[in-house]
Amino acid sequence: MPSRPPPKGPIPTIRKKIDRIDQKIMSLLVQRAGLALQIGQYKKEHQLPVYEPAREQEVCARAAQLSRHPLSKTNAKNIFHAIIRVMRSIQLSRGTRHVS
Repeated sequence: MPSRPPPKGPIPTIRKKIDRIDQKIMSLLVQRAGLALQIGQYKKEHQLPVYEPAREQEVCARAAQLSRHPLSKTNAKNIFHAIIRVMRSIQLSRGTRHVS
């Protein structure tokens, strides 16, 4: 497979900015995962369900309200559904129980 020439114009500069944003996003996701683990531990100790549909709807609705062009409300909801799904799987992998 032939190699492509490196992108020209503003693309490399824009990609560097995206990379910096991605680093910030990952840092925030790691912090969020740590907090999700704390909640998961509390839920485990108090025999509470991991899955809380009302809370998930609340978080996704707030994300939709905060979204701005070019990120649609639907995009924002989908992103946060995915984030919550991953956080829930982290809680479950740490031994909390799942009740749906």
